[in-house]
Amino acid sequence: MGIRRIRAATIAGTALALVAASAAIALTTSASTAAPAAAAADPVLVGAGDIATSGSGDTATAALLDGISGTVFTTGDNVYNNGTSSEFNSYYNPTWGRHKARTRPAPGNHDYNTSGASGYYGYFGSVAGPSGRGYYSYDLGNWHIVSLNSNISMTSGSAQVTWLRNDLAASTKPCTLAYWHHPLFTSGANHAPSTSTRPLYQALYDYDADVVVWGHNHQYERFAPMNPSGAADSSRGLRSFVAGMGGAGAYGFGTIQPNSQARNTGTLGVLKFTLHADSYDWQFVPQAGKTYNDSGTGSCH
Repeated sequence: MGIRRIRAATIAGTALALVAASAAIALTTSASTAAPAAAAADPVLVGAGDIATSGSGDTATAALLDGISGTVFTTGDNVYNNGTSSEFNSYYNPTWGRHKARTRPAPGNHDYNTSGASGYYGYFGSVAGPSGRGYYSYDLGNWHIVSLNSNISMTSGSAQVTWLRNDLAASTKPCTLAYWHHPLFTSGANHAPSTSTRPLYQALYDYDADVVVWGHNHQYERFAPMNPSGAADSSRGLRSFVAGMGGAGAYGFGTIQPNSQARNTGTLGVLKFTLHADSYDWQFVPQAGKTYNDSGTGSCH
């Protein structure tokens, strides 16, 4: 009887061990076949230009940024009227300034009302790129992003355009978006198209860039993809936006230019891009209490 009991106990122990091993295998198999974790969200780029004044418009648009994650861009005229350090500290810093660490700005003509835009470069520091130059690039996901300076030389042989062409040639990203202050295309009544910026646009076109964003006119406008001459070009053209609705007073429209597809004045807001692997979504996000909207999707070249 003693031997039988020992054998029974041995058999029972072996059975329990087999059950435990089977359970462990089942757990391992389940874990290995479980759905993978959700992929990280596509990056977001959001912003506007013509921003901070002594009024409340910048407060309204900064409140929009509070609820939108991602990288913030500016298309110049970050503060009025003269881009002084005092104005940056008094107007910009309490509003859009709370997003300074994630902001990648571009300078405007009002920023240059202070000699050498010293207030601008002093306030933003390294996030504005190399000191005093005002143009630089960075990557977000599958996108190469370029911030340019339309307040300095933009001739075909200038240092900036030479740098831009080299930068675009070196990029390994399939999609490209650029922004600066003065628009090559605009229907705004206050500021005519800035044809001096065409070499920037030409370089981007030559390297199959996808999107360009400007400010300067205090309104919103979207153009169909165009070539550097302003002709519709659905195969290689860049889709362009005027996003000067960041907080300063609104400007009116004059003659509506060819290929202008959407426009609004009087509604402050921010322009949000969601940057997918080979496409993008855009969305005009209006200030609280306003209803104007514009949105859509485009593909990279």
